[in-house]
Amino acid sequence: MGSVGVPAIGTAILAASLLCCCVPASRIVARIVEKKTDTFTVGGAVFVGILIVPFLIALINRTAGTLLSFHIPVMAAYAAIAVSYAFGEGLGRLACISFGCCYGKPLSQTPGLLKGLFAGRGFVFFGRTKKIAYSGDLEGVEVIPLQAVTALLYTLCGVVSAWIFLSSYPTLAFVLASVITQGWRSYSETMRADYRGDSKISAYQIMGGIGVIYGLLAASLISPEAAYTPTDFATGLKGLWNPALILFLQSIWMIIFLYTGRSTVTGATLKFHVHQDRI
Repeated sequence: MGSVGVPAIGTAILAASLLCCCVPASRIVARIVEKKTDTFTVGGAVFVGILIVPFLIALINRTAGTLLSFHIPVMAAYAAIAVSYAFGEGLGRLACISFGCCYGKPLSQTPGLLKGLFAGRGFVFFGRTKKIAYSGDLEGVEVIPLQAVTALLYTLCGVVSAWIFLSSYPTLAFVLASVITQGWRSYSETMRADYRGDSKISAYQIMGGIGVIYGLLAASLISPEAAYTPTDFATGLKGLWNPALILFLQSIWMIIFLYTGRSTVTGATLKFHVHQDRI
């Protein structure tokens, strides 16, 4: 097995193992916190991922890694996942804008400073199939553009932390990506209007705070490995250009699309009729 094939297998095993834990968690956590069976929570899935990644990588190294002769550097992989999450969540908020979920509070109920900052720049959603309309009864109401703020902040965080990671500072990249994303998740809950549980401090705020603390502890306890090879972007692209890995990632994409892309909340009706005057 060549030098490209081994990392590809390790990447595939790590991705599959992580998704097998986090994808079901996205629904289970939402069911526990929001008492809803037909919704997903990225925050809950990410929280589970943050907790299990170091142990999952260690387990893979001791099992499949030993068998197939590969080793995944724990902190480097942890950092890469954190940076990827920043990009994924940032781009994912575009879907929130489209669907009208994860919406901010009405500007009329917002304190003076934020109200002045976003006045005339807020989001106004129309359409009864938007979540803000059928769940929050805020159709046509100007709200804080929280999805856009999150998208910009996370994408910028992803760019900066990716640059740091590619400069061979995985621990710093991990700390930056995890602290900013989880810290903002916790703080931004104070500006959201969608249902986040019955407590004054939501479960997602607590998860975000724990995520920050856990990330800092992980960064201090997981030391960079002596065998860690400095980041090489060209080698990474070469490793990605593997037919088996590409097909594997496409398969994962299709499974996730089928699992999350089919709404059980909204529906549609297709109707045909005959123009009587043209018979």
